[in-house]
Amino acid sequence: MKEYLYNAIEAAVNAGAIIMDIYENQIVAVETKADDSPVTIADKKADLYIQNALQSTNIPVLSEEGEHAHFDIRKNWEQCWIVDPLDGTKEFIKRNGEFTVNIALVENGKPLLGVIYIPAEKSVYFAITAEKKSFKLNLEAHNITYDSLKNAKEITAASETDAITLTSSHSYTNQKVLDLIDTLETEGKEVNLIKAGSSLKFCLMAEGKASFYPRYAPTMEWDTAAGHAICKAVGLEVYSLETNKPLKYNKENLLNPWFLVRKVG
Repeated sequence: MKEYLYNAIEAAVNAGAIIMDIYENQIVAVETKADDSPVTIADKKADLYIQNALQSTNIPVLSEEGEHAHFDIRKNWEQCWIVDPLDGTKEFIKRNGEFTVNIALVENGKPLLGVIYIPAEKSVYFAITAEKKSFKLNLEAHNITYDSLKNAKEITAASETDAITLTSSHSYTNQKVLDLIDTLETEGKEVNLIKAGSSLKFCLMAEGKASFYPRYAPTMEWDTAAGHAICKAVGLEVYSLETNKPLKYNKENLLNPWFLVRKVG
């Protein structure tokens, strides 16, 4: 599993280098996909790199920008990589730095490991869920060696307090989120709000800078799988608001239900 983790970290960091080269040196043309979401050359180049980098693992890849195998094929996959080569394309276009590279390995619908790389910060978050520890590593450049992983710092989720730090999206802080804040404050809770793009919200949860992440807006499996693994390793869970059960992956419908990230229990 550690070899797979390093493969994913290396792929994410090198894809981040490709993204930042475009971000810093090119005027980026934006295309619109069939679902009206934006896509850029950075998404496509990062995806191509990651797909090639993970080939050696002989595990199939389910990527936002790649061809999606029919469920008749995917349902027979015991394991698969779930990849978002550039999560937060809107943030990339806005040039606010809040975009990530997400890579997760899932088995029978459950996340085994996750990697989130923040190229603009040169920070990588990673975890093997079974080890029940998550880590953050700050890099000096967009390159990684196996030995450098020993410099990673363990991160921990927030402890229980009366104050709640809620994290939400720049694009999707909708009325339901605001109503939830009102409800919590009516119950006597002090609520602080941190808005963040892409998978940064999972990172904020995993390192204890936020304690509550509700999502009342559409997401896909590649938006959450890596963050789910990293949060799960520190004692958090990503619960479906429909079933109150953890999100599942490699489903027939790759759209996630609305969800809540919080401490288990």
